[in-house]
Amino acid sequence: MLKIPGYEDGPLVQGSAHLDDPLFWPVHLGTSLRGEDAQRAAFGADWDAAMELYRVLSAEREWPVFSVPLRSGHTIHVVYRNIEGDRGVDYLIHHPEWSAAETLAADDGHFMGPGMAWPELLSAARQSDTDGGGDTDARLLLLFPTLGDARFPDGAAVALTTALAALTVIEEPAEVARMLLENHGQWAPAHWRLADGVWINDGGHSYRNPRNAFALPEGRIMEISNALNGGETKGLHQAQE
Repeated sequence: MLKIPGYEDGPLVQGSAHLDDPLFWPVHLGTSLRGEDAQRAAFGADWDAAMELYRVLSAEREWPVFSVPLRSGHTIHVVYRNIEGDRGVDYLIHHPEWSAAETLAADDGHFMGPGMAWPELLSAARQSDTDGGGDTDARLLLLFPTLGDARFPDGAAVALTTALAALTVIEEPAEVARMLLENHGQWAPAHWRLADGVWINDGGHSYRNPRNAFALPEGRIMEISNALNGGETKGLHQAQE
């Protein structure tokens, strides 16, 4: 069994085998595919097979984990939290020097987030550790549900379309990318800004909004901001436009 420090809720297992299944991606992105039109475009005739895959991913006996290492030594863990009556996907970040992982976002009925701005999502997708960090497109789609950003650069739809075209059998990836960007996150799109070298947001459910009573400690917010941005703290949105 896998272990994530401070996260002791269930039987964690490596989920990487699912990444080769084209149906995994629309299932994983499901909370951002709201409405019949979006689901029809993403799943097409594969709806029944997708629901069967969802049942496998949400089985209580095994909680799939997908790990995304960053250059800083931090790792983002995507955990399918399969508790009866409280299912969801937790997005955790951990560093070997930390005693416990921190939560970036929780994609469930009691959602918490956002965890990332678009440029941070793109930066994290493009990073890798010395042992190899996996496919950029897969990393982008794995972390997409953490997104909450009121501003997108012109290239956002292109990057998302490219990832969908590479990893899925969706017939119109550009259309699904548009829908995903319109409906991203269960929270309202947040406004991000640089404050004393740290990227924070104004989201009412975000751990990276220092004004929230449940926000992460200041030092953690700073470290996470630096890790996601690859050490770059200035011109975050401008650099991606």
